[in-house]
Amino acid sequence: MSKVDIRRLAEELGISPSTVSRSLRDSHEISESTKNRVRALAAALDYQPHPYASGLRKHKSKTIAVVVPEVANNFFSRVFSGIESITLANNYHVLIYLTHESYEKEVSFIHHLKNGRVDGVIMSLSSHTKNFDHILSLQAADIPVIFFDRICEEIDTAKITTNDFESSYAATNLLIHSGCKRIAHLTTSLHLTTTQKRRDGYLAACRESNLPIEPELLIHENTEEETEKKLTALLSSEHGADGVFAAVEKLSLITYKVSKVLNIAIPDQLKLIAFANTESANYFSPSLTTIVQPAFEIGREAASILMNHLEKKRLPIPNSIIPIAATIIERDSTKS
Repeated sequence: MSKVDIRRLAEELGISPSTVSRSLRDSHEISESTKNRVRALAAALDYQPHPYASGLRKHKSKTIAVVVPEVANNFFSRVFSGIESITLANNYHVLIYLTHESYEKEVSFIHHLKNGRVDGVIMSLSSHTKNFDHILSLQAADIPVIFFDRICEEIDTAKITTNDFESSYAATNLLIHSGCKRIAHLTTSLHLTTTQKRRDGYLAACRESNLPIEPELLIHENTEEETEKKLTALLSSEHGADGVFAAVEKLSLITYKVSKVLNIAIPDQLKLIAFANTESANYFSPSLTTIVQPAFEIGREAASILMNHLEKKRLPIPNSIIPIAATIIERDSTKS
């Protein structure tokens, strides 16, 4: 017989795993009728909760975990500052866990955090995370989770994001209005909601202006090496591209590198815009037009929601996506 866990209970009842978890914890957010259904099925299937779940949350650690894929990215360092502006004011410590884009490390960290070392988790998913059972198990242990940037829409909690679709649509239109007719889109793992929405904004703007959307213009690779290889092939081809939209900061650096090697002048022959929070964008040659995410505000908002839940008599965490608008800063790389 297969193991009875929260996910199986959720599937048989036709509700979300988070609702099952909160029902078993007798949360006031869940109706009595739903809680009764969950309890009845749990009893019938002899569901055994995680051995730590009943006792973990008796004492506060006054510590928050922040789980992120990297720290070299300027976006994440600004998010940390936003988080600490709230947690320090509430006398909480912050522990930072780096997954280095590894799903296995993310799972290991989350299982480690179930031992009660932290009171809550703020996290951005690794680019390889497609299964979320480890996060559901954390919620089942009564440890709240808040997502930011790279989120899981299927899990009931607050998700703080940038307005990825709208800002990508506006960025692509900026390239179009600068005279671009063949715009390449560079990104990484497309299963992330962040990269999906940025691609969708680009596609919407291209379709609206009847621009070509050919396979070679969509460079969606998991490694920087493959991205560089495909961009080199594209810009060396007969039709090439006259614009590049880099949906990830590090991919803009690859574009500068490839352009230099191929002796392609930016912005005269190729215009470039990128999601980037780097403060050195103004010193690139030419200076880089950027879509700047409100990283500090994102961190602040995520921490504020978590602190309100932990400190204000378990104020419910909203199950919603909370977008904070990005800003486009025009510089030389998109000049006509």
